[in-house]
Amino acid sequence: MTASGIPFPPLSRPSAPGPPPPRHRVVVLALDGVLPFELGIPQRILGGARDVEGRSLYEVVTCSVRPPGPVLAEADFSVLVANGPETLATADTVVVPACHALGPARERGQLTPELALALAHVRAGTRLVSICTGSYVLAAAGWLDDRPATTHWSSADHFQRLFPRVRVDPDVLFVDDGDVLTSAGVAAGIDLCLHLVRRDHGAAVANDVARRTVVPPHRDGGQAQYIERPVPEPQFSTTTAARSWALSHLHRPLTLRELAAREAMSVRTFTRRFREEVGMSPGRWLTQQRVQRARHLLESTDLGIDHVARECGFGTAQSMRQHLQAAVGVTPSAYRRAFRARGPLPGG
Repeated sequence: MTASGIPFPPLSRPSAPGPPPPRHRVVVLALDGVLPFELGIPQRILGGARDVEGRSLYEVVTCSVRPPGPVLAEADFSVLVANGPETLATADTVVVPACHALGPARERGQLTPELALALAHVRAGTRLVSICTGSYVLAAAGWLDDRPATTHWSSADHFQRLFPRVRVDPDVLFVDDGDVLTSAGVAAGIDLCLHLVRRDHGAAVANDVARRTVVPPHRDGGQAQYIERPVPEPQFSTTTAARSWALSHLHRPLTLRELAAREAMSVRTFTRRFREEVGMSPGRWLTQQRVQRARHLLESTDLGIDHVARECGFGTAQSMRQHLQAAVGVTPSAYRRAFRARGPLPGG
């Protein structure tokens, strides 16, 4: 889902060496029972984002609801957290990772007094992010009332019953509602953090982080959480070759019948198999790939808007404008002004 509110302004990329620009501060709230994997995602993804001079674009710090000290993880170790709850007042973005020991937040939809006091430090206008069941904390605080959100598919029904005012979408990887973003479980937290980097700094920076982290650079937020056959059984044909061929022919019109023929399947079988493997329809996937291609060309080349539209298979600048606006909320010209690359990223 795309942002429904006004997007946060991108942090500018300096064109020449100079004093480092103010960094966007991300504060990660570590609660007792936090899942170590999810706790580390913001530091690995957001903390790995760099500008063209190799400088970090985010400052990522971790805090607890108590004074500095150990926080018990859902593992056989504790995490020594150096910051207390007052650190939340310094955040531009607050991230709440998954935690299975949520107590009243998961049982009755209520915050403990300790957690409520900690969250009271969060300033109005701060961007709020949850990973997996961290959504229970945002919902219990009232921050998801009357807003779209998601959580891990196995908790979605319980979450909806506990928080009836939240518009829960149990099927997607993440939901971007402007200043409040929620994700499904585990790896979807990586997808959401990459989405934040892409939204703040453009596709080139996000792709650089993904490349160094060795993860896919982009999975659409609307993709299904659970894909029926992510690794096809040996006796089944797959749609991999058709997808690979389509990516090298995005500049031309592509029909469903043509894609199905690449795999020697009927259109019906191909469409079903594609959904099982990718989690979305072939048409939606093609549009997503064309938008990503357009973003790359707008950032990395001086090609005219009409030329970019043709290269991506949109045909006309108007068609590309409509799709890009739907995906990221800005026109091609505005996107280029915001994210035009001024040189290769270090290590790119």
